[in-house]
Amino acid sequence: MKKLSLVDRLEVLAEKGVDLVDPRQIFIDDEVQLDRIFPGSVLFPGTRLLGSGTVVAPGAKLGTEGPATVVNSIIGEGAEIGSGFVTDSVLLSKARIGSNGHIRGGTLLEEEASTAHAVGLKHTILTSFVTLGSLINCCDCFISGGRSRSNHTEIGSGFIHFNFTPWGEAGDKATPSLIGDVPQGVFLRQERIFIGGNSGMVGPNRIGYGTFTVAGQVIRSDVGARRIHAETLRGIDGPWTFEARRLSGSRVERNLEYVGQLAALRCWYVAVRKARLTAEQRQSHLGMTMDAAIHLIDSGMAERWFRLAQFLGVSTLPAMQLPSVACPLAIEPSSMSHVEWLRTLSDDAVGAGTDWLQTIVQEFVGNNQIRT
Repeated sequence: MKKLSLVDRLEVLAEKGVDLVDPRQIFIDDEVQLDRIFPGSVLFPGTRLLGSGTVVAPGAKLGTEGPATVVNSIIGEGAEIGSGFVTDSVLLSKARIGSNGHIRGGTLLEEEASTAHAVGLKHTILTSFVTLGSLINCCDCFISGGRSRSNHTEIGSGFIHFNFTPWGEAGDKATPSLIGDVPQGVFLRQERIFIGGNSGMVGPNRIGYGTFTVAGQVIRSDVGARRIHAETLRGIDGPWTFEARRLSGSRVERNLEYVGQLAALRCWYVAVRKARLTAEQRQSHLGMTMDAAIHLIDSGMAERWFRLAQFLGVSTLPAMQLPSVACPLAIEPSSMSHVEWLRTLSDDAVGAGTDWLQTIVQEFVGNNQIRT
């Protein structure tokens, strides 16, 4: 079959109801599947779409503040990219990336999660409503907390999650951090978290719900729930060699727990989020989005497993043993939005669901013990 020219591809999109604000300044790669660019989406001047995996759902807006390049990514219904570069990522309904974003593989923004300008993300998951300020670099994190658009976890401007340590022959990235968690965070009933701006965090770390960390510091330790936390700058001056390091058992346990959290999130998406879609929704952009999100979580687990092997100095680790724990929630297909459905759950249902997901985390860690 002869490939359509760029002009013809743009004409096909325009005829089916995609709003091309200025077709002269829009590029659609010939690998893009035109039936995955949905009517009602808006492509502003400077938009470039590439890759067969790209989906642009109804109401999505690309390039509202400048040129936007989207590669093999899912831009959900009503989601928006101000400007920048997005690859191998998933934005759910009404999620937003501000201007000059740099969003790399393994990034998932759930409903109404958002970033301001000049934010870089990689292998980072924001649950619904989580908000990031400007000038942020955050890799290898899961961030949750909060309940609504007006009560949400927020990361202040100028924050960096340090996901690299220099020890060893080439350093390591076995440094994922949990801000909140999966078993409680997915139900949108926990206290919000605030991470002060102009600050950083050295992974792997955990931050509890309801906590406020002070601006202008580097967080090097775990912070419990409902704490206000500040750390003083450490003075260090001594001999140094990059080769000197210890294989920390606690570092291994942190990584196992993080992958277990992703395993729980995967079960949540398969047994709850995808299972709630109607037959019609499964054939629409919603089904494509859920499938892409599950694939993204799988890739995140594989990335963490690879980085843990690097840390341990081995070529590969044994195959992950994933738990099989039945979901206790009564799930039926429904057109009700996911956030609305969550708000209908009783406290008993939330408790049972939380226990289910926590069991998955614990069983994953127990089933995948690694000797150091």
